[in-house]
Amino acid sequence: MDCRSESATTGEGRFRVNANGKLLDVWLLVRCVSCDRTSKLTVHERTPARSFSPAELHGYHVNDPELVAARLLDPALARRNRFALDWAGAWRLDTPSTWLDEAWPVQVRVVFEDPVPVRPDRLIAQGLGFSRNEVLRRIKCDIPLRRTTSTGFTFAVMTAN
Repeated sequence: MDCRSESATTGEGRFRVNANGKLLDVWLLVRCVSCDRTSKLTVHERTPARSFSPAELHGYHVNDPELVAARLLDPALARRNRFALDWAGAWRLDTPSTWLDEAWPVQVRVVFEDPVPVRPDRLIAQGLGFSRNEVLRRIKCDIPLRRTTSTGFTFAVMTAN
């Protein structure tokens, strides 16, 4: 009987590479947080060895943490392996407690430590304590506020009228 938990961790972020002639299989090993069993997420299946760059192949062999993160964030890998990442609680917007001394409009720069996908309107609303409608009224930004992003951006907070 298999565990039905939908939560897993990469633990130490290990890949398993298996050669079958000139074809390679690459899996990312994950561990269930409920039953502690190890499972494999298929990264590449029966792929010709010559189609890998030497750097990528080396990354799989040495379990490169950046390569682990890149593969986990790949939507095609998620679809193929039927999983979704849980981003609940993975982000926050740190803001000063008071802006009374600031000249308006206030410029804010958002920097991501990890490429966590988030809708800017939700991030700004939670971080500033605004409603999402207030965010749409008071925030000026070069990127769409209602479209998910995982890269840094800058926005301006306009005065309340």
